[in-house]
Amino acid sequence: MIVHRPPQPHSLRASLPALVLAATVLSACSGKDQQAGGPPPMQAMPVTVLEMQPTRVATSVEAVAQTEGAREVEIRARVGGIVIKRLYDEGAAVKAGQPLFQLDRAPFEVAVAQARANLAQSRARGEQAEREAARLKGLLAEQAISQREYDTAASDKTAAVAAVQAADAALRQAELNLQWSTVTAPVAGTTGRAAISEGNLVSVNGLVTTVVQLNPMWVRFSLSDAELNAATPDGRFKPNKVRGVELILPDGSTYPIRGKLNFSASQVSPTLGTVQLRAEFANPDGALLPGQFVRARLLTGERDGVFKVPQQAVMQTDRGAMVMLASADNKVEPRPVKTGPWAGSDWVILDGLKAGDKVIIDNLIKARPGAPVAPHAPGEGPGAKAAAPGGAPAGKPATDAAKG
Repeated sequence: MIVHRPPQPHSLRASLPALVLAATVLSACSGKDQQAGGPPPMQAMPVTVLEMQPTRVATSVEAVAQTEGAREVEIRARVGGIVIKRLYDEGAAVKAGQPLFQLDRAPFEVAVAQARANLAQSRARGEQAEREAARLKGLLAEQAISQREYDTAASDKTAAVAAVQAADAALRQAELNLQWSTVTAPVAGTTGRAAISEGNLVSVNGLVTTVVQLNPMWVRFSLSDAELNAATPDGRFKPNKVRGVELILPDGSTYPIRGKLNFSASQVSPTLGTVQLRAEFANPDGALLPGQFVRARLLTGERDGVFKVPQQAVMQTDRGAMVMLASADNKVEPRPVKTGPWAGSDWVILDGLKAGDKVIIDNLIKARPGAPVAPHAPGEGPGAKAAAPGGAPAGKPATDAAKG
């Protein structure tokens, strides 16, 4: 019978130095191998790149603007009198010549009747003076009267003619006053609140209401001379070269009808350093109202040979705008650029890029100058294709993946 006994203490003490020596040798060998091989190489980071190609973009510049009616007219009474009736609904659209207020006509009708009577009397006197001058002219030819008597008759005839003309003018003025007792709209538009009510006395030139012409609508805005020149392809703003004006409404939408520039100041404001501009927009359905704050986009032309880069790919640094490129040896290369205006979700690059440059558009936080990258076009690269059932790549059956 064989009996197994536990090892004796002196046997463990004898083998312990040999174990320690073996561990030390292995550790030293491993350290030498690591020192000889150096740190593991940095793996290339996958990034999405866009290959730059020159393009053409529309040049524009925006400014805060305010709408105003093409005609904003203060309606004033041309004659004074008592307001008998208001003939329109406040805030309603009216046509040119439509009656708005009626003043008491009686005093003006009396004035017309009196002017007509004065005219008739003056004409009778004029006819009598003309007959008398003709009679005396015959007597003068027969030398029956003196020249002085004839000159007096001729002078009376001239005065009578002048009196007729004055009476005729007074009648015309009285008839105008009678006509003006009905206050009418001089232009078509939308009426405002009545400034006076029935029964009140309105004085000559007294304000009674306002009328605003809503179609077309004008938009006023101003831009600095530097902004205008910078947004022009040749660097010099010319009003006759403007292709149109777009309107951005308060909700951010764009007004569907493009306007046109109908005024540009001939000088720069000495106090503000800006140029006053005005655009005209058709407003057939009255969607635009006077006094709205909007944004006007002045379309100044087109610029060739520029590049468009997504806005998220442009970084702002203390040295200006910069983009990250994937160089020919697939390393991150920072490139300073000169930016222009926005074109939708892209930023227009005026200088700093050339055709064929590959701009990195994602993983920019991890991108460091000189770091290796694995560039791929949008829609390609890792994760672009969905995995098939069972973990197999898309397009490869799961059974084949299992067999492999």
